[in-house]
Amino acid sequence: MNLIRSYCNWRVYRDTVAELGRLSNRQLHDLGIVRDEIKMVARKAI
Repeated sequence: MNLIRSYCNWRVYRDTVAELGRLSNRQLHDLGIVRDEIKMVARKAI
């Protein structure tokens, strides 16, 4: 069960990084995120 949960968490992290990475700097700014914070925000999404 832990392996499945870890895989699901990894997928959420990867998808979040990909989605945020597609946004422009202006769109990220509107969300209150700078590009350097994308991975940190994605970790919080898990």
